[in-house]
Amino acid sequence: MDALFENPIFLVLSAVLTAALWIVFLILMLRSRARLRNCFVFLTALVAAVLLVGILTYEHHPAVLVGELVLIGFALLIVPFFLMINGIQMLKKEGKSMKHALPLLLGIVILLGEVMIVSPLLAGAQLPEPLLIIFLACGISIFYGSLMFLSFVLYTLVIQIVPHSRDFDYVVILGCALKKDGTPGKLLTNRIEKAMKVYRKDKTPPYLIPSGGRGPDEACSEADAMYFYLLQHGIPAEHIIEEDQSRNTYENLKNSKAIIDGRTGRKKFAFVTSNYHVYRAWYYCRKQGIDCVGIGAPVAFYYWPSAMIREFAAIILEKRHIKLFLLGWAVFLAPFVTYLLLSL
Repeated sequence: MDALFENPIFLVLSAVLTAALWIVFLILMLRSRARLRNCFVFLTALVAAVLLVGILTYEHHPAVLVGELVLIGFALLIVPFFLMINGIQMLKKEGKSMKHALPLLLGIVILLGEVMIVSPLLAGAQLPEPLLIIFLACGISIFYGSLMFLSFVLYTLVIQIVPHSRDFDYVVILGCALKKDGTPGKLLTNRIEKAMKVYRKDKTPPYLIPSGGRGPDEACSEADAMYFYLLQHGIPAEHIIEEDQSRNTYENLKNSKAIIDGRTGRKKFAFVTSNYHVYRAWYYCRKQGIDCVGIGAPVAFYYWPSAMIREFAAIILEKRHIKLFLLGWAVFLAPFVTYLLLSL
């Protein structure tokens, strides 16, 4: 190992590969920020960069690489426990429901996957060969799914810190569920507050478009609730354009864009939604050929993991993405299965 890490050719190749991955990632992101492949390329480039630091410093500071590997292992070990604790917190704060239990369930699944990978290594020959194969295949499959989710989470964070222009003509506020009395809930209030910050920082204040129809259990449309909130907080009525027909994020963006297209003048716009929801909203923009900027509003930290799980599921379960996900799973699993079969 020492000889390999001290080999100049190996060091150069490692550096070139890492640089190439980052260049590919930047090109892909500049072409479109809302592509699932960006998530995977970003995670690969990030891991390559971390390992490259360890490799380049190995000769004089081998503890750096060892420390990186220990930290990665510790992170993998602690993630399921963090998710389970978060799931319990969600159930206590938000009430008992399947969507609030998602972090708890995912944490249990990941922990089982880790046990399935480690137990054959500890038990070794004591396990029957068929059971050994099943354990490793299931554990590795769960590990693959966890990596894909991690790449999605990290990329979702990255796209929100990339600088963007701030001179907008329109800012669309994506709606979400209201309270029983027809007033905005915490998530929607945060979105409105974020949009008002954008509005007030702009030298030429944009039009605000509160977007959202009336759900079957809502006292009024989400657009109406946002409209009155904006008025109460000093936004002039002439700077508010309601869109009250949409039923979901896709229609929020489609209908709002139709309103903007029907008006004269410059039409540069942004949408504001909860930070966990920015990627999916941007993805729907790309599907409709809409060129805009996505801005994330903050949410309570305890709420974020559950929301990210739902966002990942919504994206990955689309027909095109599920095919790519399953293909990646087969490719990821194939070397391990082949090795096990050849070793029997």
